[in-house]
Amino acid sequence: MRVQMVFAGFLAAFAAAALTAAPIGAATAQDTTARAAPAPPRDSVIVVDRVLAVVGNRPVLASQVDEELFSRQAQGVDLPDDPKQLDALRREVASSIVDEELLVQQAVRDTAIQVTDQEVADGVEQQVRKVRGNFTSEVDYRDELKKAGFQTPEEYRRWLTDQQRRAALQNRLIDGLRSSGKLKPVSPTEQEMRKFFEQQKGNLGSRPATISFRQIVISPKPTAAAKARTRAQADSIVLELRRGADFATAARRFSQDPGSRDQGGSLNWFRRGVMVPEFEKVAFSLKPGVVSDPVESPFGYHIIQVERTQPAEVHARHILLTPTIDSANVDSARTLASRLRDLLAKGASFDSLQRIHHDASGGERVAENVPADKLPESYAGPIADADSGAVVPVFTLKGAGDRDQFVVLQVTGRRSQGEIRYEDVKDRIRQQLGQELAIRRYIDQLRKTTYVEMRI
Repeated sequence: MRVQMVFAGFLAAFAAAALTAAPIGAATAQDTTARAAPAPPRDSVIVVDRVLAVVGNRPVLASQVDEELFSRQAQGVDLPDDPKQLDALRREVASSIVDEELLVQQAVRDTAIQVTDQEVADGVEQQVRKVRGNFTSEVDYRDELKKAGFQTPEEYRRWLTDQQRRAALQNRLIDGLRSSGKLKPVSPTEQEMRKFFEQQKGNLGSRPATISFRQIVISPKPTAAAKARTRAQADSIVLELRRGADFATAARRFSQDPGSRDQGGSLNWFRRGVMVPEFEKVAFSLKPGVVSDPVESPFGYHIIQVERTQPAEVHARHILLTPTIDSANVDSARTLASRLRDLLAKGASFDSLQRIHHDASGGERVAENVPADKLPESYAGPIADADSGAVVPVFTLKGAGDRDQFVVLQVTGRRSQGEIRYEDVKDRIRQQLGQELAIRRYIDQLRKTTYVEMRI
């Protein structure tokens, strides 16, 4: 993924599309499964591979530039017919490859950055399964690989391994710089923001019809006795783990988190802001291998063990124990939700009731401009025809077992389908372009301290 394209796809959130089976050549900014298509771009001549630039002691080859151009063609981008314009595009692509190489080399020099073979292998395996799943037969899969320039699945896997490692190195470097305060966002000018918007506008399509709302999610609460029993069980498991019991085995036996239980409690790598605050505070303070005391969150009691750490992220696993919820607890939650809706109908403050009663495990307090056709099924029915300002009847979010939640929701706005305007995305452009400009400034510094020779 070229550096200047890192944030180019963020505006597409306004026109999100479902993932469908696609040729391997149809890569996106987040899915680098494509390589060179077999035919060169028009007006180009096939020659012996040559060096277009040198970064440190590594060459940038003409074939790498062709590979990027072919990848763009596979995504439906028309290459210019004019030889001068095509030459300018080749220079732009070569420069972006140089930027990428500068980041990779800097990451390799940083001894704090580690990308393990297992991590890369896991990422490659996940990507291969995803791509292979797009084809009904092995023959179709191999044929499509050949169209993309790979003679065998093994060749594709080797190429993907290199791409995964390089991407991981760049991401770790940037994350580390941000967490240490060495990569601070640059405030873009209004002119820069409008220019960025104009460059991306042709790729945005139309703005879908959207709906905005705020909600209060009410969850059944366990009794004090049920919580005490669960805490006691968590304490006993922690004691056994600290005596040498295997964490993965205990997770498969006791954890009530269906998303991680079968993987021995593994949560893989995650960054700050992903988990609930109670969990995150402990996870980012633990040393690798240490088993935490039980940590209470809206989901229950967690037992956490960090396996590995990197700047701004950790690789951890957990065991989740949830207190028993009985029918009386469910009835109580349903009654509370109905009472809150009645209070809102009489003019009570939504913000005040939300602050007191909302359960963060049920989702965000506020949702802005959600595409109407992308609403979860549980929301689509209750709010499909609700006018702005309406408090809809209480509805249920289905959970595992008896863990249903009840939603009190007010529609705060509707917007019809139309063309995406600069004002719609201005704040996002400011944030994302500011980060991109910070990376650009850092790369410019690397160019001053690294031998770079452009020969194109």
